[in-house]
Amino acid sequence: MNEFNFKTNDSHKKETSHTNEHNKNNSNISQFENIGHANDRAPDAVGTADDNASLLSDIDIDDALLVEVNASSLAGTLADSDAAGDATEAVNYTLEALGWDESWDAAWRAWEESVPEAVHRRYGEAWVPARVAQSHKRLYRVIGAGGEWLAEPSGQARASMLTPADWPAVGDWVAVVPRPADGRAVLVGVLPRRTRFARKVAGSRSDAQVVAANANTALLVTSMTSDFEPRRLERYAALAYDSGTMPAVVLTKADAVADAAEESAFVAQAMQAVPGADVFTVSAQNGTGMDRLLAYLAPGSTVVLVGSSGVGKSTLANALTGSTRMATQAVREDDNRGRHTTTHRELMALPNGAWLIDTPGMREVGLTTGTDEESGLGISHTFQDVESFAEQCRYRDCRHEREPGCAILAAIETGELESNRLQAYRKLQRELAYADRREKEQAKRVMNEAAKKLSKYAKSAQRSNPKR
Repeated sequence: MNEFNFKTNDSHKKETSHTNEHNKNNSNISQFENIGHANDRAPDAVGTADDNASLLSDIDIDDALLVEVNASSLAGTLADSDAAGDATEAVNYTLEALGWDESWDAAWRAWEESVPEAVHRRYGEAWVPARVAQSHKRLYRVIGAGGEWLAEPSGQARASMLTPADWPAVGDWVAVVPRPADGRAVLVGVLPRRTRFARKVAGSRSDAQVVAANANTALLVTSMTSDFEPRRLERYAALAYDSGTMPAVVLTKADAVADAAEESAFVAQAMQAVPGADVFTVSAQNGTGMDRLLAYLAPGSTVVLVGSSGVGKSTLANALTGSTRMATQAVREDDNRGRHTTTHRELMALPNGAWLIDTPGMREVGLTTGTDEESGLGISHTFQDVESFAEQCRYRDCRHEREPGCAILAAIETGELESNRLQAYRKLQRELAYADRREKEQAKRVMNEAAKKLSKYAKSAQRSNPKR
């Protein structure tokens, strides 16, 4: 299949107890079912305390109870998914089918070289690549070429995850050491991400929350109803561009549109909100536009659905996957608005070989900061029209208010540019600047606290060992 598979076969010959157990139970691989579905072992996936003893050896004693609770919760979630009538035949995926390519081979080799020697000795290089299909706090369901496992990070891996964004996210490629006999695995490391669709966590904190990893395309979903909001699309597009994914707009509930003229008006607003992006109008209820959208998603690629609550993402996900895996709810009768349904993220296979990550609706969509070179790139891509006019202004420091020779004000007067676009551009620029200031202030506080602690330890050491 690829270089990794040959290397893995060689590593199985190493004389370690863990590897022997892995080889002995290869015959059990076929017991695992397709991604996202509970298998026959799901109710027993948590196991007994004795069964989990060796796996929990990597985990702090204080977290043992939390791990058991997380395992029980995820097993229950998977069982609920199966009870919804979504059982399918077991499928043995290849790494290529999951999105693996030569670039990931290179990333894998680089990761192996960076692993401490103690970790190499402990696991005997019995690790294999797998992809995170579902996450539940600190427990993950991963899928690889040999099956599916419930994986928990090792103590060494957890120690390297310094911020919330460092923890695995749905779509991540990870290194795991499988235990096929009980459907479990130890998660040893996370490969560097190609793309990272993230937003600021809700509330006053400035941490980034990774919504999906290694996605090629972000489908910005909104409905052609009273939920439609161009300003929200602009914000989603900025996040998509910042993450490295290509945005496309999906306008759902085409069956609720009165006529072709109204639909065209929605499309025009979406094209203005996300210039250059493909726009699709679909109805998951009667199938309108679904074939065109599915053809847009390339086999082996990964797509993330992004949108606010109630715009029809779960219904769209079911239509694309040809299943009823994601729960849905009818719109409210009083205002025709959808309801919040999805509560977790999940990687799902599409019939054409693409992969779909459905996400919970976002009530708050805050921008995140990147490096100095990357900061603001998402806004620049989203507002190409605004910045294109700005380059034509007479003065480089034009504030686009009352200055003579302002190309942006002239474009607004002629109707070439909507004033709402300029206002939204300014708002996102201010928000990004504020987030950048907060992040720098927080980093400065952390450095000051570290310096104070170091000074305190130095003084304490000096008092303990006075000069003679």
